[in-house]
Amino acid sequence: MQEESRFSRSEQLLGVEGMERLKKTRVILFGCGGVGSWAAEALVRTGIGAITLVDPDVVAPSNINRQLPATTLTIGQPKVEVLAARLREINPDCEIHARRERYSADNASDFSLEEFDYVIDAIDSVADKAALILHATSVRSLTLVSSMGAARKLDPRRIQVAEFWNVKGCPLAAALRNKFKRMGTYPKRKFKCVFSDEVRTNAAPDGPNGSLMQVTATWGLQLAALIINRQP
Repeated sequence: MQEESRFSRSEQLLGVEGMERLKKTRVILFGCGGVGSWAAEALVRTGIGAITLVDPDVVAPSNINRQLPATTLTIGQPKVEVLAARLREINPDCEIHARRERYSADNASDFSLEEFDYVIDAIDSVADKAALILHATSVRSLTLVSSMGAARKLDPRRIQVAEFWNVKGCPLAAALRNKFKRMGTYPKRKFKCVFSDEVRTNAAPDGPNGSLMQVTATWGLQLAALIINRQP
């Protein structure tokens, strides 16, 4: 029986040309938490050629319920370093870079987005997310895919994909639209978002909202699928 290669099962679905396209594709991912980490793993397991991971945080105990880099042994370690090490074990041929830093409007010029084919936005902060969206949509040579709010959701079946201005029932998307309106500056191009229209009233009165891996992981896989399946 012929031994299968690392990506033979992927090639059966995507074809030789599809796999070659993935191998030549360069992705930069902002946010390596409950959504972004799963998107990164899916891309590397499918055969992406290069990925840059950007996140300022270290693994915390509260991350263990949903984030790929988080275990009892990695607490206190930089998320990007833990995730990069795991991804290199999965595919040593993938070009993987880890940048432990926060993206914001103040340091946007430090990121040469023109070098990439895709930007994955999995940032939580409204201000930083808005800055990245404006930056990414100004670069015509790349495609942006963005994660809207995955917190306070229970049902992964409600996860959808839509163009940003068509996203409904998402407080984060509404906050971004309001911010763009206040700034008087809007995204220069359309871009796809992963979101859920599930509405729950269990918001935390003070501090972060709850989130579950069954939702955040599915969310990240949807982001990866937009790149793997090359959906416009």
